[in-house]
Amino acid sequence: MKSIIIIANFCRKFDGTINGRFLYLAEMLANRGFCVELITSDFSHGMKKFKEAPVDAYKSIITYVHEPGYQSNISFKRLYSHWKWGMNVGKYLNSHPIPDYIYCAIPSLTVALKAGKYARRHNVKFIEDVQDLWPEAFGLVIKNRFLRNMLLFPFKLYANRIYELADKVIAVSETYKNRAMSVQGNDATGLCIYLGNDKVVFDSAKLKYHVDKPDGEIWLCYIGSLGYSYDIECVIDALDVVKKREQVKCDIKFMIIGDGPLREKFTCYANEKEIYAEFTGRLSYEKMVGLLCSCDIVVNPINKGAAQSITNKVGDYALSGLPVINTQECEEYRMLIDQYNCGINCEVGNSEDVALAIEKLVLNEKIRLQMGRQSRILAKERFDRRKTYESIVEIFEK
Repeated sequence: MKSIIIIANFCRKFDGTINGRFLYLAEMLANRGFCVELITSDFSHGMKKFKEAPVDAYKSIITYVHEPGYQSNISFKRLYSHWKWGMNVGKYLNSHPIPDYIYCAIPSLTVALKAGKYARRHNVKFIEDVQDLWPEAFGLVIKNRFLRNMLLFPFKLYANRIYELADKVIAVSETYKNRAMSVQGNDATGLCIYLGNDKVVFDSAKLKYHVDKPDGEIWLCYIGSLGYSYDIECVIDALDVVKKREQVKCDIKFMIIGDGPLREKFTCYANEKEIYAEFTGRLSYEKMVGLLCSCDIVVNPINKGAAQSITNKVGDYALSGLPVINTQECEEYRMLIDQYNCGINCEVGNSEDVALAIEKLVLNEKIRLQMGRQSRILAKERFDRRKTYESIVEIFEK
């Protein structure tokens, strides 16, 4: 029996449900006859506390490796925590029987370099799964361009070294795949598999947790982090424009699902503009799906210069069957929206442009519903894990 070690720092809880890309993949591979161990952190990045022990409900082996933890996403303590976890995983691998394959999530970086060097040393096939671009993702935090380039350049070289170690690159977008492949000096190949979601699980939650909406209201929804990359203020400004123009006669409610360091700032801004908004905080995945699918329109407002590509929320938006208003610069996602005609692309940071898109979708139910149907087609073709992850499983089966 071939053995596979999957290394992924940012896994969620292990309570018997199968959530997240790496646990889902681990269970798929275990069900195909592979001996699979998923190595992850004992610290929850999202909840900022240590996880409860995994329940005994999985075919794959779940191994926690200790991480010191941190309270702020933007901090030296976080860098230290990830570095220490990578070192601890390196020690664990050195005491472990040599596997046939190592499948490693990126980020974080230290663990990927440790695992890649271990794989090279022991002639183990090393497959990288690029979830985000570090250090590029931190670019918006450092405003001064010269200082940003100076501070992040060493990390970029570090990331390049990691990408060079891959025998195969998987990535959650073509953009990320191309970045990793750009420094390849060997015969590595690449594959883009979007994060996606399980359509059956999604549709079940949609029915179970549906929320009744008052008559005469249109709900505009955002899900995800309330952090530095996301331009929630642009949407609030757009809603203010719509309100002042008075072309839309119904009430528009802005539903914000998620949490992050700028939640209080965004809440105060919505109150200042007197926008009808609700900040729900973090919800369970199932309840998030129910509320999302009870809405009418979704928004994907990302700041200029952000490194995000095809994010988690994009798959949820597509499966929701709702039209999307998008300000993200990433050409890959903009092209998907145009190709499937499932939403409206707006200029990044342009609240007037977003306001026009909101008015168009609110005032034209036929267009809104047609774009929603196209979103669902996109989901079935590109974001249903039951289909798309087969391409990853085939790598090991062949």
